[in-house]
Amino acid sequence: MTRHGQSTNAAIPKGLAGLVSSTGPGPGPTPFGRIFPPRPDWLAKAEPEEILDPGLEIVDTHHHIWDIPNFRYLLDEFLIDLQTGHNVVATVFNECRAMYRAAGPDDMAPVGEVEFMAGIAAMSESGGYGRPHVAAGIVGFADLTKDGVEYVLRAQIAAGGGRFRGVRHAAGWDADPVIGNSHTSPGPGLYLRSDFRRGLQRLSALGLSLDAWVFHPQLGDVTDLARSCPDVSIVLCHLGGPLGYGPYGGRQDEVFTAWKAAMQDIAKHPNVSVKLGGMMMRLAAYDYFKLERPPGSKEFARYWEPYVLTTIELFGADRCMFESNFPVDKMGIGFAAMWNGFKRMVSGASADEKVALFSGSARRIYRLSERD
Repeated sequence: MTRHGQSTNAAIPKGLAGLVSSTGPGPGPTPFGRIFPPRPDWLAKAEPEEILDPGLEIVDTHHHIWDIPNFRYLLDEFLIDLQTGHNVVATVFNECRAMYRAAGPDDMAPVGEVEFMAGIAAMSESGGYGRPHVAAGIVGFADLTKDGVEYVLRAQIAAGGGRFRGVRHAAGWDADPVIGNSHTSPGPGLYLRSDFRRGLQRLSALGLSLDAWVFHPQLGDVTDLARSCPDVSIVLCHLGGPLGYGPYGGRQDEVFTAWKAAMQDIAKHPNVSVKLGGMMMRLAAYDYFKLERPPGSKEFARYWEPYVLTTIELFGADRCMFESNFPVDKMGIGFAAMWNGFKRMVSGASADEKVALFSGSARRIYRLSERD
């Protein structure tokens, strides 16, 4: 093993070991907040659906690429999902500790992930792997609390070949260990720390954005960050992380009320945009390990619609963008049904709003070219 928790064979990267399991769940309650490999036999039981609005262009704003034990999700696997009928024209990769450098300074290890994804992006752009420009935008990781972070960021900009767009320094934290905290969260209050905010200013000065990831009880930290750093572009991941398991289980109405109040405060700050999706393992809206087959898009839409529509109402379509969060959310639904579900959720939106939600906002916020 190397010091970064990787070996010459695939291994769960250090920091993800508590969240990713290479096997299925054991007996007992479904372990929400943990990542398990998709179950192809179960996904195959889904009722076939006609693709809704197949010509609508989609930029998938949040997905991962990795190779861990019994859970390989590299370009080939992602393309199988992308080619299920929806018109995905481009994607934005988000950090997951994939292919960190095994040698050199610890702070520079995340540069390896950007190098890796720039290679995947170049493969995709060759035209030999279909239409979608995979990783047209790359969001990596750099420890913003470190004094030397600007050096790391500049190295990532160079490694990204014009595709590096920013950093996700996740801060999801809860005192109850059953929740499963973010792999880059050192404890509560990360976004309130002065050393983090100094690093954030260095990030912004280089024209880069922050992907913010917290759980819903921490959304006040995002509001404070947006107010204190109005010139920083902040992208709030996974609809602000509403929790529905552990100590939050059985409290759906209470969680929604608290989440909505916090999102109303954040929406007052125009430098914050929101990714719509990524709630499979945290909201726990349905128990995908107990269902006989995956939900159809109509059922899926009912599960997530209150959060999605409320967010669009608060922030507007031009500050919202859909995400698959694959392969994580593949635990609970297939790619085609998920995007059909998203389309159902916003069936009442105008044509311009749909363009914004599915591609336009992503192109502007992540600074993607029109060819993407």
